[in-house]
Amino acid sequence: MIAGKEFSNIISVCFRKYHVETEFEAAKKWSIKWGFLTTPFEELIKDERKEPTKPKIELPEHLQIRRVTPVEKYIKVYPSPPIPKTTQGFIGWRSSVPGLELERYYQIRSCKGAFHKDLKWPDEPSD
Repeated sequence: MIAGKEFSNIISVCFRKYHVETEFEAAKKWSIKWGFLTTPFEELIKDERKEPTKPKIELPEHLQIRRVTPVEKYIKVYPSPPIPKTTQGFIGWRSSVPGLELERYYQIRSCKGAFHKDLKWPDEPSD
């Protein structure tokens, strides 16, 4: 049993020695193959030629870009009605308020015409 342990220790030492040697070889070869990665970026681009900047031309007033209008000027957000206490009242509680409804024009219009006319249905459902 002792001879087996010594033999496995010798093998593990040989493996470790081999791995250390390959690490040293890789460290020596790294600077040859990948040493360019350690060069600072400024040094790499110093030979790049810079294009001369063009002088800015002042645009006429009608071609200039206007400043952005704040959203608050053209979008008004009104307070919501109070939240209903029951789940039955929760369904459609915002769209029942006249300013918050989803259908604004009350009639569906399509470019080919509505096919409900072909079926001779009424325009709006009757209550």
